[in-house]
Amino acid sequence: MTMFLRLKTIKPITQYHGHFHLLSFAHKCVRSSITSRPICIKTENNSSYDHSFLPPDNSSIVAGLISIIQNQPFSPDSPEIREFGSKLNSTIVETVLKSLHNWKIAYLFFNWASQQSGYRHSCYAYNAMASILARVRRKDQLRGLSLELVNSKCLMTPGALGFFVRCLGGLGLVEEANSLFDHVKRMGLCVPNTYSYNCLLEAFAKSTTASFGLVEIRLKEMRDLGLEPDKYTLTPVLQCYCKTGKFEKALEVFNSIYQKGWMDTHVLAILVVSFSKWGEIDKAFELIERMEDLDIRLNEKTICILIHGFVKVSRVDKALQLFDKMRKLGYAPDVPTCEVLMGGLCRNKDVGKALILLSELKNLGFYTDIELHTKVVSILPEGDMIKLLELGQEELGSEAMILLYNSILYDLVNKGSVREAYYLLRAMMGDECDSDVEVNKLFRTEKLVHPDTNSFDIVINHLCKIDNLDMALGLFRDMDRMNCKPSRLIYNNLIGSLSNANRLDECQKLLGEMMESGVRPTDFTYNSLFGCLCRRENIEGAIGMLKEMRVNGHEPWIKHTTLLVKTLCKHGRVAEASNFISSMVQEGFLPDIIPYSAAIDGFVKFQEVDRALQLFRDIDARGYCADVVAYNIIINGLSKAGRVLEAHGFLNEMQEKGLIPSVVTYNTLIDGFCRNGDIDQAMRCFSTMVGKERDPDVVTYTTMINGLLNERRPNEALELWTKMREKGHSPNRITFIALVNGLCKCARPDDALVYFQEMEEKGMTPDTFVYVALIEALLSISNPLLAFEILKKMLHSQTFPDLNVKNPLWFRLREAICKLSKDASTSSDIMSLMEEGSIPIISSISDITDEDGTEPIA
Repeated sequence: MTMFLRLKTIKPITQYHGHFHLLSFAHKCVRSSITSRPICIKTENNSSYDHSFLPPDNSSIVAGLISIIQNQPFSPDSPEIREFGSKLNSTIVETVLKSLHNWKIAYLFFNWASQQSGYRHSCYAYNAMASILARVRRKDQLRGLSLELVNSKCLMTPGALGFFVRCLGGLGLVEEANSLFDHVKRMGLCVPNTYSYNCLLEAFAKSTTASFGLVEIRLKEMRDLGLEPDKYTLTPVLQCYCKTGKFEKALEVFNSIYQKGWMDTHVLAILVVSFSKWGEIDKAFELIERMEDLDIRLNEKTICILIHGFVKVSRVDKALQLFDKMRKLGYAPDVPTCEVLMGGLCRNKDVGKALILLSELKNLGFYTDIELHTKVVSILPEGDMIKLLELGQEELGSEAMILLYNSILYDLVNKGSVREAYYLLRAMMGDECDSDVEVNKLFRTEKLVHPDTNSFDIVINHLCKIDNLDMALGLFRDMDRMNCKPSRLIYNNLIGSLSNANRLDECQKLLGEMMESGVRPTDFTYNSLFGCLCRRENIEGAIGMLKEMRVNGHEPWIKHTTLLVKTLCKHGRVAEASNFISSMVQEGFLPDIIPYSAAIDGFVKFQEVDRALQLFRDIDARGYCADVVAYNIIINGLSKAGRVLEAHGFLNEMQEKGLIPSVVTYNTLIDGFCRNGDIDQAMRCFSTMVGKERDPDVVTYTTMINGLLNERRPNEALELWTKMREKGHSPNRITFIALVNGLCKCARPDDALVYFQEMEEKGMTPDTFVYVALIEALLSISNPLLAFEILKKMLHSQTFPDLNVKNPLWFRLREAICKLSKDASTSSDIMSLMEEGSIPIISSISDITDEDGTEPIA
């Protein structure tokens, strides 16, 4: 009876003269903790989605569609899928969508279905697609789906509208949710009900840029439509007001919820967290205590958020009280929460409480991470560190003291003071250290703290990181003296570092010791040794290690296998690389596609295309499916070997296997056709590339322009040049060189000169071929003065060809200089350059002939 009277006197939260008084709740407030309806959408695709409720004919269609889609790459143009186009209805589409795991395939199917004659998506099909996109957080696609829904003028139930809005809100697409809501309402596609509005308000509340103006507009709309707000209306409204700092309005909504008897843990948590954010810590704590009186408990997540908030505003006292409540409720504190508390105590220089907290956590059976201790250690100067150790002698047992010393070691190495940590560890071992490190002060305590395995872990690990392996090995050898058994981590760190330092013998010795001590090697252990052998190109040793790994159930890492294969190929040992891959297969390891591709590339580079083809075909035999990179390598090899039609066959093979050729694939083929002089086939390949929505790059355009000019088709080359620029691709130096040189070959020196000047304006240096080609072309149209100007530019740019009588380029230039020397308008200038020594002296055309009387072929 007393409890009843006490609760009857509790009043709602009220405001007096700008100050808020936090009072108790009414007796009718719900005493048990009620979980509010979740806001975010969480949907799961299930391949075994039950469609037994469908009519038999629909069920067979669904099964057929799913079978086709899941057993082969989805292609809207395949005859099998087109067969179902006329049989679709919304239920079938919705059911299929819910059965698909891959969002991309689901999206393709959804779009394909929308294009089928006589079919229109229903709101449920749209919602099924929206659920999938929301689950994988595809904002752009969901935004587009929302626009498509509006444009389709699809009728929607209030529930369906609410669901779609929640999907948008779950990804933060609040503007889109608000716009969709307005459009369907204005177009008469849906008459929203309370649930629809609640979903929209939830979207507002979830937004990081919550707008209380939009909230109030929607609340007014609801009332104007005669829709009465319920608990799920007011909860997001409260949340929105709290987020935007509208304290007074938040309290009004809170009191309204309270008066209607809708109070629960979620509602109270919203206000408590908001009090914390507003800095009203005392009010927040009072509200928490009132909740306890009504047997309403905060959940673990909310308590952790509040502890973080209290510490952030320097109210560690209240954070500690809440931490105590948390433990009494049976919640296990996590490391981040303990760390933030420790950080708050350390900032307050409250070392005593920090130590007590560590000790209490240990006594309560909670695992205290070393980083918690480091929180205390890291911010203290040396004097306070000594004080911390002295306090530790009084407060902590021997195990806690070791943990504390390990924290000091951990802090030192994290600050980069690895050498100091090394000498500190030596002092813990009782060794005399001839160093300038003042570690003795840290041990002016009554108890000597001996290191444990973790102490060695910390220091040895960081010595390995700075490549001080001899000091690390010295500590490792002294562990036995301290009765500390090396951990797997210590062995692996040492073996890994020694391997990187190419100290293979010591690695192998440590591996033997590791196995003798009963510590089982891991993948990392074996692969460290395997990697060292691969870097040494020690094929025999690598194969031996593979055998040992197979026996012990470990897999070689791809990066090591690939490195060995690539290195062997680089040094011309391609056959050995191929044999190594075969040895791996014999040992029961299927090499990844990457080392296979590396070996194939090696054969291609050394012009052994047939062996590359043989190895490529072995990929299929080994159960692998070659990827685009592997196909590109083999296509490149065949193209350069002049076997372009054969290379084109591999392009078709790629597409048959469902692989999408890359820009590199098409560029390689186009280059091959151009090299073979088959420019028409290159043009067809170019058109195919564009048709497959593969945007040609500068390399593509450069190759095509060069090929067209080589075939004396300058007009088409210039058209392609213009198209390249229209597509937003800026020509590079190689493109300009190809164009200028090609136009000169096509007897278009005037056009070539225009692009030559543009090239210079862009700061691109022409090469020797361009200069010589321009000089020759200008002489061919009897323009010696301009040809001489180009020659001077060439001399100024210092791109003169090698003065070797057998150099075709020098032969061509000498012939041009000879012509200039005989022309009245330029002969005196040429003689001046010869006298200056800028160009060699050429007395007559007879100087151009070779020693045997023949002329080099240009």
